[in-house]
Amino acid sequence: MKILLAEDDLAISTVLEKRLKFSGYDVTVVDNGEDALAFVMADNYDIVISDIMMPKMDGIELLKAVRAKKKDVPVLFLTAKDSTSDVVTGLDSGADDYMVKPFEFSELFARIRLLTRRRYGSRENVYSVGDLTIDAMTRKVERAGREITLSKKEYELLLLLVQNKNIVISKERISDRLYGLDDEIESNTIAVYINFLRKKVDDGFDKKLIETIRGVGYTIKD
Repeated sequence: MKILLAEDDLAISTVLEKRLKFSGYDVTVVDNGEDALAFVMADNYDIVISDIMMPKMDGIELLKAVRAKKKDVPVLFLTAKDSTSDVVTGLDSGADDYMVKPFEFSELFARIRLLTRRRYGSRENVYSVGDLTIDAMTRKVERAGREITLSKKEYELLLLLVQNKNIVISKERISDRLYGLDDEIESNTIAVYINFLRKKVDDGFDKKLIETIRGVGYTIKD
C-alpha cells in the first residue's frame, strides 16, 4: 500500500515513516503542501496523511486542490489543530478522517485500514501484474497458479515493484525500503536480490515481468 505523508515536523515525519515502513507500507514523505500536491498528481497513492499547518500550501488548500483535480484518494488529516471548528472545517473540506496530535500508532493504523477497506473492499491487499498475484495479508505469491516461496527481503522487493508496476524504482528507493534510511549495504546487493527474484518469478515463463532500466533502476510490467 502506497502512502504519501505530508508533514513539516522532521521529528514526527521520521518516526512516522519508520513505523509505517516497518508495518509494510510504501511511504513517500514531503514537508510542504506544494510538493504534496505534485506527488499526488504524479502517482497513485492509496492514502494521503497530511498535516494542516504546512509551508507553501496548508493542508486545507492541498485537499481542496486535490479534490478540484478529481483525485479521490482518501485523505487523513493528522494535526495539532484540535478545536471542534478545526475538525468540522477539515471534514467539510473533503477529508475522509481527522486525527489530533499526539496520537496512538495503533489507532492511526486502524484508521488507515478502515479508509482503505472503504475504498477497495475485501481485495484491498491483493496486487497483480499479469498472471502474478500477491496477497499482502497472507504474503502468498503465485504466478499462473503456481505458488512461489520467497525470503523476507525478496518478498518486500517484489511487493514494492508490484505496488509500483510500470514505474521505474531507483536502487536508492529499494535500499531504503529493504534496509532503512541509516543502513549501508554493498553496491551490488540490490542487483543480487533482483537476480534471485528473476529466477523465482520469471524462469520458466515466456513473458519476463522484471526489467532493468540501466543506470536508473528496476520495474515490473504487465
